[in-house]
Amino acid sequence: QVQLQESGPGLVKPSQTLSLTCTVSGGSITTSYYGWNWIRQPPGKGLEWMGVIVYDGSTYTRPSLKSRTSISRDTSKNQFSLQLSSVTPEDTAVYYCARARWGTYDYWGQGTQVTVSS
Repeated sequence: QVQLQESGPGLVKPSQTLSLTCTVSGGSITTSYYGWNWIRQPPGKGLEWMGVIVYDGSTYTRPSLKSRTSISRDTSKNQFSLQLSSVTPEDTAVYYCARARWGTYDYWGQGTQVTVSS
């Protein structure tokens, strides 16, 4: 059973960098051909895919967020991370990490609320 758990601060000030980590258990983040995704849901809106780090370490980011987003991993800890810089209140959302393969999401974290406010 694969489990994903997001962690990070729940409150970030405007213009600062949001940093979240997803810890994975029950499966390795280097296993072919899985992608490890970050997805968010702003209040009252739908899910928004932010980016992915693939089993081989390649990363892909939503074009509208590309200039502010960095996704990395620590294979020794079986974790992957999201950094979103220059945040504004519009980045307030529940942030999820999720595993996918061939376009199908099969495991999700429970989500973590991040609020951008001074």
